[in-house]
Amino acid sequence: MKKILKPVIITIGILLICGFFLRGKISHKKFDSDKWKNSDLNSEENWSLRWDMMNSIRNNHDLVGMQKNEIISLLGKPDDSISGKENQMYYYLGFSHQGINTGALYIDLNNKGIATKISVIQG
Repeated sequence: MKKILKPVIITIGILLICGFFLRGKISHKKFDSDKWKNSDLNSEENWSLRWDMMNSIRNNHDLVGMQKNEIISLLGKPDDSISGKENQMYYYLGFSHQGINTGALYIDLNNKGIATKISVIQG
């Protein structure tokens, strides 16, 4: 019994410590399509607006399986593609709250224009 109890207490302790350090790092800002599409991302108050909405998008909008026109309706016209790939959409996310890192959302499309994969890149 004591052999099992010690690892359980250690695991709970580690989880509590991790939760304490992550507190405030994960944004819970609700996704707002109009704000995503129309906010001035160069304004200091909006520098991380899109980044802060990413968790809400992932939890409430299954982008994988959506058609390109549905994604554009939800997120607006993609930013100029820096990937150079024809079947990829790119959205600048702004600052990620981790120093001066910025982020980007990449959406891969198949040849029928349906999203097959999303990637959130920080760097």
